[in-house]
Amino acid sequence: MVIITAGMIGVGKTTLTGKIASHLDTKAFFEPVGDNPVLPLYYADPKQYGFLLQIYFLNKRFSMIKRALADDNNVLDRSIYEDALFTRENNAEGNITDTELEVYLNLLDNMMNELSALPKKAPDLLVYADADFDTILHRIKKRGRDYEQFDDNPDLEAYYKKMWTAYQGWYADYDLSPKVRIDLQKYDLDVPGNTDLVLQQIDDALKAIRTDATV
Repeated sequence: MVIITAGMIGVGKTTLTGKIASHLDTKAFFEPVGDNPVLPLYYADPKQYGFLLQIYFLNKRFSMIKRALADDNNVLDRSIYEDALFTRENNAEGNITDTELEVYLNLLDNMMNELSALPKKAPDLLVYADADFDTILHRIKKRGRDYEQFDDNPDLEAYYKKMWTAYQGWYADYDLSPKVRIDLQKYDLDVPGNTDLVLQQIDDALKAIRTDATV
């Protein structure tokens, strides 16, 4: 099984990815954030670095999904399938021009065509991590990355709200694989016992997929 996790910044998706991989005794591919030289530049000046950031992420996510689909037993922390969501929002914000968006979408289309030639053409399950917006803001503050903080930056907080809203629509429209929504507000992974409850939900979703495959 190849599983992809998705969700808003700060929701707890990366923690969830690690727990799923450990539970299934498989490899986790984590989103390239800590070693991303463009991300702090983007937060400082999104209009100058918006396009560069999206190309950086697209290249990394394309490499990750190719390796994951080829190996057929991995968990990916965010994937190429939600990458365009950020690019379109950056375009709507004026951080990426229409011409840059067209270049990006053409490149993404070429990459998706290449993925369609692989033996496994899509992930087996999308695990969508969700929480309400106030919880997202609290967790962004808690993890303390300087360039993510919004107390003195109302524009950044407004961007987070737009992305949170956009994610609701993205998940509703996603149809490339079976999917399951995990409420990480109700099942806070820092609370003892909640991890087991969340992993059981994922196990049940995987069991349903395997059952359908044998019918």
